[in-house]
Amino acid sequence: MTTVALVATSSAKVARATIAHHSKSFALASRLLGRRVRDQTAVVYTWCRRADDAVDEQPAASPAELAEVLDTLRAELDAAYTRTAVDPVLVSFGEVVRERGVPRHYPEELIAGLAMDASSTHYATVDDVLLYAWRVAGVVGLMMSHVFGVSDEDALVNAAHLGLAMQLTNICRDVAEDWDRGRLYLPDDLLANHGAPGLARELGRPLPATAREPIARTVADLLALADRYYRSGDRGIRALPWRAALAVSAARRVYSAIGGRIARANHDVLAGRAVVPGASKLGHVASAVVRLVASSPRRLGGRRAIVPTRILERGDVTSV
Repeated sequence: MTTVALVATSSAKVARATIAHHSKSFALASRLLGRRVRDQTAVVYTWCRRADDAVDEQPAASPAELAEVLDTLRAELDAAYTRTAVDPVLVSFGEVVRERGVPRHYPEELIAGLAMDASSTHYATVDDVLLYAWRVAGVVGLMMSHVFGVSDEDALVNAAHLGLAMQLTNICRDVAEDWDRGRLYLPDDLLANHGAPGLARELGRPLPATAREPIARTVADLLALADRYYRSGDRGIRALPWRAALAVSAARRVYSAIGGRIARANHDVLAGRAVVPGASKLGHVASAVVRLVASSPRRLGGRRAIVPTRILERGDVTSV
C-alpha cells in the first residue's frame, strides 16, 4: 500500500470516529451510504469540525488572535487545495474536494461564518441570522451535493435550503445553552416584535423571566421559516442517488423532529433541551426507507448523477 493510501485509510478511520462522536444523527444517517461516499462524507465533516474547534478554542481571543486563527485556517485550506498539505486530515480533505470538484468558495464561506460566530454575540435581523446559517450550514449542504452528485444542478438551491433549515433548528434548540455561553442567535428584530427589545443587552446575566414568552414566540417564527426551507430541501432529494437520498432524508427527518418536539412544548426552549430518542431516530430512518421505496419507480428512471459545475452565492438561496 502506498504512503498516500495509508494516509487516506488512517484519515478515513479518524473521520468516521469524529462524526460518530460529535453527531449521532449524522453518524446514523451516514451508515446508509456506500462505503466510499460515507468515508468522503466523514472527511468533509471532520474538516468542518476541525475548523469549528479551532475557533471555539479561542473563546476570549482578541481581534488579533482571532485573525491569526482565521489566517491559519485559510492557509490550511490553501494547502489542501494545492496538494501541499502534510496533515492527514488536510490531505484527505484535499483529495475529496479535488476529486468531487468542491469549489473553494464553499469552505471559504464556512470560515467566514466561523469568524462571524467568534466576533458577534448576537444578530440584529433575521437576514443576519440567515447569512450566518448560509455560511456555517448552507455551504455544507452544497459541499455534500458534490460528494453525492446530483442529476439536476437546480437541486443545489434545495441542498443549501436544507442546511439553512437544520441550522435554524439548531439555533432554536440551543437557546438556553447559548445564553449561558454569552451568545444569542435569536434576532433582535423578532424579539423586539414579540416584546423583548434589547434582550441582547442582558447577555452575561441570568435570562430575564419576562423574556420567556417573547423567546417562545420568536422560536415559533424561526421554526416556521425552517419548515419552509425543509420543504424546499425535500424537493431536491429526488436529484440525489438513491442511497444518498435515503441518508439525507433520514437526517432531515431526525432534525425536523427536534423542531416538532420544541413545538409540542409550546416553543418553550427554556424548559429543557429538545432531544430525539434513539428509538425515534430509527423510526425516522424507517420512514425515509418507506418513502424512498414508494418513489423508486420514478427514481430508477431518473438521470445519472453528475458532479455539479454551478457555484452558488448566498444571493441565490435567499428566496424560498
